[in-house]
Amino acid sequence: MHLAHYLGLLHRAQLARADAFRQVADAHGAEPDIDHLCRQQAKRCDDHAARLEPFARRYAEKAPEEPERLHSELFRGTRTGGIGLLRDLQDLYLMTAECDICWTVVGQAAQGARDRDLLDVVTRCEGETAIQLAWLRSRMKQAAPQALVVAD
Repeated sequence: MHLAHYLGLLHRAQLARADAFRQVADAHGAEPDIDHLCRQQAKRCDDHAARLEPFARRYAEKAPEEPERLHSELFRGTRTGGIGLLRDLQDLYLMTAECDICWTVVGQAAQGARDRDLLDVVTRCEGETAIQLAWLRSRMKQAAPQALVVAD
């Protein structure tokens, strides 16, 4: 059963997103909402990772060897300035989109395995991830005119 691998992928992605949200908060804290909202999203990612842990442990017993190159690296640090904020938000968006599709895949597997507890976690976390995507998209729309049209 390869579900353990996707649970591990999703768990690791949540922890990476939490770290990335904190880095963006630190780098762009002068923006009125970035510090507070990015730290709030980091906590949500930490919560998602914690909710996944028991399932990752449970399914790990049945897992074959992990496939090569399962994990990806989407965030390599923050940038400066308005265009840097826009690019950092875009990186966060891509990381969040990866998690969103992983929630979908894990949810389908949970249905197939008839694991109601896992499906409950997926349903909650998938909804919260969709909210994160919407916020990131909205914040990028807000940052784009200043970053792309107005000179620094």
